[in-house]
Order: sequence, then structure tokens, then C-alpha cells
Amino acid sequence: MATSTPRADGLAGLWEQVTTPQPAPGRVTVLVVGGVVLLALMVPFVWHLLRHGLTIVHEAAHAAVAVLAGRRLSGIRVHSDTSGLTVSRGRARGPGMVATVAAGYPGPAVLGVAAAWLLSRGYALGVLWLLLLVVVLVLLQIRNWYGLWAVLVSGLALVVVTLWAPAQLQTVVAAGLTWFFLLGAPRAVLEMQVQRSRLRRRGGRDTSDAGLLAGLTHVPAVVWVGVFLIVCGALLALGGAWLLAVWPVA
Repeated sequence: MATSTPRADGLAGLWEQVTTPQPAPGRVTVLVVGGVVLLALMVPFVWHLLRHGLTIVHEAAHAAVAVLAGRRLSGIRVHSDTSGLTVSRGRARGPGMVATVAAGYPGPAVLGVAAAWLLSRGYALGVLWLLLLVVVLVLLQIRNWYGLWAVLVSGLALVVVTLWAPAQLQTVVAAGLTWFFLLGAPRAVLEMQVQRSRLRRRGGRDTSDAGLLAGLTHVPAVVWVGVFLIVCGALLALGGAWLLAVWPVA
């Protein structure tokens, strides 16, 4: 008698869960979750803690574009001060290098928009698995112990929610993470500009993404900061519209 293997059943069941829309929270709930996330981003200690999640996605964006541009990825580092570094090999200048450096700050906003699109169609579990996939891919390239710890903790938290949390909690967590990436992306750009201003007053060398892009393109770093803000702001507006338009008022 033919029987299916547990592995096949598990994969089929998982795919069914990911592709089956879940009940969505009301618009009021989405607004409350967004408000909580916004407040959290304004508290320095909480922001510093949560900033590691943005750094992981930021570096993942650098890595993804580097590979797409034909560069050779050497590794990713995430540091305790929430900074990060993605090393790739290839031409030191040119469009590929510019695209690689420019991808970091918009990266979380792009992921947030993708998550908002999925949530707008009821795929909260799909959002969680998408984020887990990003974490796993970063884990394969991490090259320092603190970065390994940060990525593992993030991945473990996602696994717990994805596999064992009730469906309603999964949806709320997915909405919170979506707001986090959408709202956190412009917050990180503003933080970079503040750090650049402090560094400039001290006469230090600007090694931020905007500073690196200025050296690569001869376009002033402050212009790149403005470009990042415009892109992240536009993606926040788009993602926010998707989050709020599809769910009826509770």
C-alpha cells in the first residue's frame, strides 16, 4: 500500500498554510500596531535594540544587489553598535558598485512594501516566512560572532512565532514587523545624517553609505541622503496605503 512520506506531508502542509489567506485584523488594530511601533522607534534604548533588525536587512540588501550586479560576495558583519559591513569583490567603481552601496538604506523599506503587499492579501504567514528566508540567507554569509548571535536570535524569534503562535498573533506580529521596516527605514536615514553632521564637526572621514556614494559619483552626500529619504518616504506611503486600505474598520 502506497503512503506519502512525512516529509512530503510536512512540505505540502506548510505550503498550504503559507498560501492560505488568514483573517486580517481591523484597520483600528493596524493603526494601533503602527502607533506602538512608531513610539518604540522614538525611545533611544528600544530603537538601539530594534536597530539590529534593520541592520540585518540593510546588509542583506547590499549583498543581494552585489550578487545581482555580478560581484563576488565575501561576507556580512553585524556589530554591537548596530553598524554593519558587507564585503564584495569586483570593480571598485562603476554602476554595479554604486547600486550595491545605494541598496542598503532603501532595503528595509522595499522589504516592508513587499510585506505590506502580502498582508493586504491576507498572507501574514507568508510575510513571516519571507522574513525568515532573509534571515537564513544572511546567516549563511555572516562572518563575526556578534553578527551570528544577532541573526540567530532574530531567526529563533521568527521560528517561534511562525510555527507555534496562534493565527491572530501571527497576523499582528507580521503587521508590526511590516510597520517596523516601513517606519524604521527613514528613521535610519535621519540617524545617518545626524551622525554625518557630528563627524563633520569633528573633522572625521565620512564612511557612511552617502559618503561612499559621493566619492563614487561626485554627487554630494547630502543629495544622496535626500534621495534615500524620498525613496523610503514614498515606499512608506505606498506600504501604509496597502496596510490601511484593505482591512475594514473594526
